[in-house]
Amino acid sequence: MATTVIKGWFADLAKREFYKGCLKVTGRRIASISEEEKTRTLKPAIGSNMPLILAGLVDSHVHLESSMVMPSRFAEEASRYGTVATVSDPHEIANVLGLDGIRLMIEDAKKARIKMFFTAPSCVPATEMEKSGARLKAKEIETLFKSKEVVALGEMMNYPGVIFGEEEVMEKIRMAKKYQYPVDGHAPGLIGKDLEQYIGAGISTDHECMSLKEAEEKISLGMKVLIREGSAARNFDALWPLIGTNPESVMLCTDDFHPDDLAEGHIDRLIRKGLQKGLDFFDLYQAASLNPIRHYHLNVGLLRANDPADFILVDDLDRFHVSSTWINGTRVAGEGASQSRLPEIIPVNRFEAQAVNPADLAVRGEEGMYRVIRAFDGELVTEHKIQKLTENQGYIMPDIRNDILKIVVINRYGPGVPSIGWIEGFGLKKGAMASSIAHDSHNLIAVGTDDKELSGAINLIIRNKGGISVFSENEGEILPLPVAGLMGMDTVTETGKKYRMLTEQARAMGSDLKAPFMTLAFMALLVIPHLKIGDAGLFDGDRFSFVSLKAQ
Repeated sequence: MATTVIKGWFADLAKREFYKGCLKVTGRRIASISEEEKTRTLKPAIGSNMPLILAGLVDSHVHLESSMVMPSRFAEEASRYGTVATVSDPHEIANVLGLDGIRLMIEDAKKARIKMFFTAPSCVPATEMEKSGARLKAKEIETLFKSKEVVALGEMMNYPGVIFGEEEVMEKIRMAKKYQYPVDGHAPGLIGKDLEQYIGAGISTDHECMSLKEAEEKISLGMKVLIREGSAARNFDALWPLIGTNPESVMLCTDDFHPDDLAEGHIDRLIRKGLQKGLDFFDLYQAASLNPIRHYHLNVGLLRANDPADFILVDDLDRFHVSSTWINGTRVAGEGASQSRLPEIIPVNRFEAQAVNPADLAVRGEEGMYRVIRAFDGELVTEHKIQKLTENQGYIMPDIRNDILKIVVINRYGPGVPSIGWIEGFGLKKGAMASSIAHDSHNLIAVGTDDKELSGAINLIIRNKGGISVFSENEGEILPLPVAGLMGMDTVTETGKKYRMLTEQARAMGSDLKAPFMTLAFMALLVIPHLKIGDAGLFDGDRFSFVSLKAQ
């Protein structure tokens, strides 16, 4: 069995010091780590010939589907940045294809370059208020627990169900406890007695904190807070002090990460951001590696003798530049990395929506006060506004000058009438954009300036059985997503290039959102307040009920 020897610096988390040493890897495991005498320091002289050797980085909560590529493609890119493992909740594909979708992800991930772990989706469908493609009950969740194909119960978004003790919700939590799996949370803005009850039911994490005060309260009650820096929701700047004050209680994650962002970095970006803010390296590293491995009991090496040889080499600590990544003793990224062919993908989908005409999207009505969704850049939470809209020949019209556009959701799983509303914040001056990624049921969603442009963008998606599209002045472009209408079969580089092009076209039409398609996808996430839209209409997340378009 071949032995690999690497000399470099090591980080002692307990003593918060660096030391020189020698790493020996035999086969898939670490044979030994020996320390040179009298080399302890607080500032190591790291370089290409004497790198810093660390256990690898872990994304503690990511929906791989949001990258629009399959797990094997995600892993190929993420490995370049020192990621050795991910913990993924596959509830996006589960909402479309159920257990078959989850197993599709797991099987593809087995062929990936890094270690990819999954949680059992707890909320499929996310609510009973919209149509989805599948339903996972406690008995289906138990099959995943029994097979040991998962490491936790996925994010429990139905926090009202936990607080009010809904039987099906509580049965899933009891099942997780029975098989000794942690339970992930999802409770934006939840505080006080409701929060205590939620945590008391057994919820162990939350990645939805928007303020330091909210996060501190959750940590004080025993929760682990996952600091999220995704493509749309970015909370690092608000929450980074937690890494210094509560290093044992935080982890780092991306949650929803688009291919153009992944092409420029992963968890390593957050290490750099933290170092720039003056955070201690050892605290950052604990959040990015040690904490998720221990919390989820991952079979990932922690750079100890007899551990799996999962580690990274860093040749510049200030820039946190990862020169190579190793999994089970094999260099999978960096100079000299092993070469492997990406696995073949056979698209699996469920897409029954039928083409629409502009007349299908017209809204009859009279001038008056209407409910309007207010979207915010980089936020999942929306505002519930009341705005005056005018009519033209008996139809309510968008107000492009004041950025009040039409938003449409169409059930993709069967016949239905388009659900139509009004939205601010996208800024389009012409054209329309559409997507078959619409959290969490993934019906078809679109926003646009008029019905002709909207129908053009929507029909591009329908003809391709999924994707993201733009349409303006009788011309359209699409990134096809034939796997469940969520993912394509290309690499991150290829997908990211096409995605960036569509994003630039949306900006050319007037949108100044950082991630317009990601923001659009969350306008259908009914469990996040305050006003959203599903295939059955406008939904008030505070009252947890549907409301009329016209304000009474």
